[in-house]
Amino acid sequence: MSVDVERRGPITVVTINRPQAGNSLDGATMTGIGYAFEEAAKDSEVRVVVLTAAGEKIFCAGMDLKAFMTPGAMKVQGPGLGVLRRQAFPKPVVAAVNGTALGGGFELAMFCDIIVAAETAKFGLPEVSRGLVAGGGGTRLPTRVPLAFALELGLTGKPVTASRLYEVGLLSRVVPAAEVLSAALEVAEAIADNGPLAVECTKALMLGEVPAADWDAINKAIAPVFASDDAKEGATAFAQKRKPNWVGH
Repeated sequence: MSVDVERRGPITVVTINRPQAGNSLDGATMTGIGYAFEEAAKDSEVRVVVLTAAGEKIFCAGMDLKAFMTPGAMKVQGPGLGVLRRQAFPKPVVAAVNGTALGGGFELAMFCDIIVAAETAKFGLPEVSRGLVAGGGGTRLPTRVPLAFALELGLTGKPVTASRLYEVGLLSRVVPAAEVLSAALEVAEAIADNGPLAVECTKALMLGEVPAADWDAINKAIAPVFASDDAKEGATAFAQKRKPNWVGH
């Protein structure tokens, strides 16, 4: 199996497990990631997904170029990465980037809502050096970082350090390599402690699924949350000085 899935309470951990191939993306790996996220989206008990990779040096080297040259090896079944790329994934996703993320690996990290990276990690979009285009999401980098910085990454193909990406605001945390998964899980656990309806609505609004200036649409989006049993439970738990028992409706 090139993708491992583990449940840790309300958190699903999805691990790319092809360290011998730089955790690169072939058809089977993209199929596995897609199905893992699809199942997490359907499971009402899953509150957060953490995406990481096996090994200590490479998060994902991007597209598997050997598979790219092999007929049928890039064939994807099910939703594939489209479960993250082509539609808004409803639940928060935290990336635990344990090492280098290049091309499709960098794009995969950018599909996540929050990125926690090892201080040894490097990020880059080397597609132009191979005569290709970062069409899987890399060209959307200017929506996440300053345009001049995005253009330098996209047009030179040269990688940058995790600390540099932290400086421009793309990464949430940079930690020692041995701590990257535990730090990502810490973030995920803090999210999972909160009301699931409120979390999903907040993510959707922050990602601009409702225009920021359209207050009528915003009020319409948040109304079901304020009218939910979870909202009542949150207020009751606060008054009773206890942890809320969320029901998700």
